[in-house]
Amino acid sequence: MTAPATSAPGLLQQRPFVLFWLARVCTTAGYQMLALVVAWQLYELTNSAFDLGLIGLIQFVPAVILTLLIGHAADRYDRRLIIRLAQGVYALAAASITTALVFHAVNRELLFGVVFLISCARAFEVPTGSALVPALVPGPLVTRAVGGWTSANQVAVISGPALGGLLYAVSPVAVAALCVLLFCTSITLVSFIAVKGLTAAREPPTFASVLAGFKFIATRRRLLGVVTLDLFVVLVGGITALLPIFARDILAVGPTGLGLLRSAPAAGALITAVTLSHRPVERSMGPKMFAVVAIYGVTTIVFGLSTWFPLSLLALAVLGAADALSVVIRFSLVQIETPDDKRGRVSAINYLFVGSSNTLGEFESGAVAAWFGAVASVLIGGVGSLLIAGIWMLLFPDLRRIDRFEPADKEAST
Repeated sequence: MTAPATSAPGLLQQRPFVLFWLARVCTTAGYQMLALVVAWQLYELTNSAFDLGLIGLIQFVPAVILTLLIGHAADRYDRRLIIRLAQGVYALAAASITTALVFHAVNRELLFGVVFLISCARAFEVPTGSALVPALVPGPLVTRAVGGWTSANQVAVISGPALGGLLYAVSPVAVAALCVLLFCTSITLVSFIAVKGLTAAREPPTFASVLAGFKFIATRRRLLGVVTLDLFVVLVGGITALLPIFARDILAVGPTGLGLLRSAPAAGALITAVTLSHRPVERSMGPKMFAVVAIYGVTTIVFGLSTWFPLSLLALAVLGAADALSVVIRFSLVQIETPDDKRGRVSAINYLFVGSSNTLGEFESGAVAAWFGAVASVLIGGVGSLLIAGIWMLLFPDLRRIDRFEPADKEAST
């Protein structure tokens, strides 16, 4: 299970990173399993594509409201403490679902409330975790650590929904209870991480310092292009919210099939992560990023048209592989070009763009599906992704000309 993160020479010897990698697997697997339970329960209760889309809208609100607070907290306080507190909220939410399932008290309001609670915690945990990664390894290993951290997410997104779907067919209570255990395990692992240099001089919490992340991104045109590209592509091309509809009504594969559908993109992404750990992308970064965005759009269209379960899984796997390469390029660029004292704020803004695109994308796809049907919603998203990629190549010509990762110091003065 640890092979993807430790295949790069030197990472296995970095104990803080290994502990964090394992914690990331536990947290993300638990999150994915809990998301499966919530989505399936909600669709069983309401039969509403719009309600599935509302999950995305509920997740969007905390990311927007808390962004400035999150970034400054991640740069001012111990990032490990913030992560543990957020994971504690995850465990509480999973325990609430477990209790409701035991007493047959699950309802629409409870599910939406749990989604909001988890989203508030996730708004703190994810950007803080990404900001912590570079502090866990020596400088020369940062890029490989980013790939390892990404592979941790993919391992979890594969195993979490697949295992959750299988267990759900036996006992939904067992799935929710396992989520509690995974979150508690992650808290324990993070508690053992010891990192030097996390208590550097803290910038006072002025309004200007809180907004420093926005100012930094605005003066780095490549960063601006990267984060907004992801925002708009996933905003129009997100399909995760509609997977319960495809699993039940179009492909007729039930909750077990839903678990496999949710795992398929991560399976493709993991293959990409393992490949990159042996053969990292070192040249033609910009053109390759736009190429994989185009692949993302095409495979979205294929998934929307498919009525054959194996083809649907294959389309999602290729989609995930393309997205993973894009993520590694984008995330590495953000982390390498950002100094550590601003990394928390910049990561929080990046999370706002990425998180809002995912969550608003789910709402958009659910709303469009409620009006025109699930298939039409997916097709519109795939075509929209292709159009966004083309427009961004014109708006950000420097982005498509990126050859390799080099700090863009000169951009700050433009």
